[in-house]
Parts: sequence; C-alpha cells; structure tokens
Amino acid sequence: MVGIPRAITSPSAQFPAKTRLLLPAPAIATAPTLPRMARKAATTVTAASKKAATAAGKKAGPTATSKKAATASSKKAAPTATAASKKASSTVTAASKYWLLKTEPGEWSWSDQASAPGGVGPWDGVRNHQAMNNLRAMRCGDRCLFYHSGAGAASRRVVGVVEVTREWYEGDEGEATAGGAVDVRAVGEFQKPVGLAEIKKAAGEVEGMKDFALIRQARLSVMPVPLKIWDWICEMGGGFVQDGEVEDETEA
Repeated sequence: MVGIPRAITSPSAQFPAKTRLLLPAPAIATAPTLPRMARKAATTVTAASKKAATAAGKKAGPTATSKKAATASSKKAAPTATAASKKASSTVTAASKYWLLKTEPGEWSWSDQASAPGGVGPWDGVRNHQAMNNLRAMRCGDRCLFYHSGAGAASRRVVGVVEVTREWYEGDEGEATAGGAVDVRAVGEFQKPVGLAEIKKAAGEVEGMKDFALIRQARLSVMPVPLKIWDWICEMGGGFVQDGEVEDETEA
C-alpha cells in the first residue's frame, strides 16, 4: 500500500510550532488480508481443531476412570493385606509355645534357679534325642513349667515358671553346656505346687490331658504343654508372683 500523506501538527525542535508540513506517513506493516473464503476456511479449521481436541479430551476420560478404578482397587486390596498381617500376627502369637522342664531337686531345684544371678541359669545335661529336639525348638520368651521329679510320688510336682532367655547353644568342650543347652530365668513360684497325682486325676476333665506327655511319656524330661493344660495348671497353682512384684497380703 502507498502511504497517504497526513498533516503533522506536533511541534518539533527542527521546525517551529507554527510551521506545518505534509509528510508522507510511514507504511504500517499489516498482516495480509485473507480473502473471505480463506477466512471462512481458517475459521472452519480452527473450530474443527477445537472440536477434535474436546473429543480427544472426552475420549481420554476413561484413563482417569481407570486410575480411579485402580485406586479403588488398591484401597479394596489394602484391607486384605491388613487382614493377612493381623492373621499372621495372631498366628505368631498362637505359635508361642509352652513347655515343661523336669529336674531332680537334689541336682537343680527351684531354690537353685531362683538364687542364681538374675535368676538365670543354663538348662543342660539333656541326652534324650526327643527332649533335645524340644530344647532346640524353644525360642526366647517361651515359658516353661518347672517340674520337680523324684523317687517319691509326693515330690513329683510343678513348683514354678521359668522363661527362655537364650536359645539353643553348645558350650566349649569340657563345659556342662557342651552337649547343648538353653538359658532360663525364674519368673515366679506357684502359690501351691501342683502334684502329678492331681494332674492325672484331671485327665478326664481337661481337654488334651489324656495325651499330655507328662502322663504318657513318664521318662521324657522336656516336653511341650498345650495352652489349655498350661492355663489349668497355673490356675491350680494359684498363680505366681513374678520377679519384682510384691505379693498382696489380705487381712482376715
């Protein structure tokens, strides 16, 4: 396009304010004007592009839905994992075992155990293969009934409870623990010892008592104790005072 001259009325330092010149206006660069059909086509293309973009966005919607479904699926799966963890936890608790340890009071009595440093001592001298396997199966925290064996029937009784503080180990040659042992700590003495005769008498009353190794395998010195039998013996013994506790004294 050719510039159209127009009057410049603004004063300048070169020309006095009263002087007026007609100067050609600088050409203004403008975007080329598209024909009407071209503009219509461009508009159509732009609208089509927006419509396509909107359709693509709507089409992509299921992806977000999939993410939502995946999130919901994860949340749904979470309780299952939690339930499994709780089940595993309860299984571990249920798997915690109880035992019975036999000892000749002339060799190692409850008094010896309780008076040992910290109430802790090794349980050694076991030679029976089955009894040794039971010792190997013990874990720290397992509790054991402390049973006095002996020649007289009156001396065969459960007198207290000990706890495993060190799992199976073998000492150096020449030591008492060379053949293998576990360490146990005195937990508490029963208020009333529970005799073997009383335990046998309950064979028809307490679940599993008939099959209890103390009755069926008289020569076995280390044996597992089913939970119901453990609870029953502790109840019959009147409970026990744990280390550090003070026994309640009730006035008559």
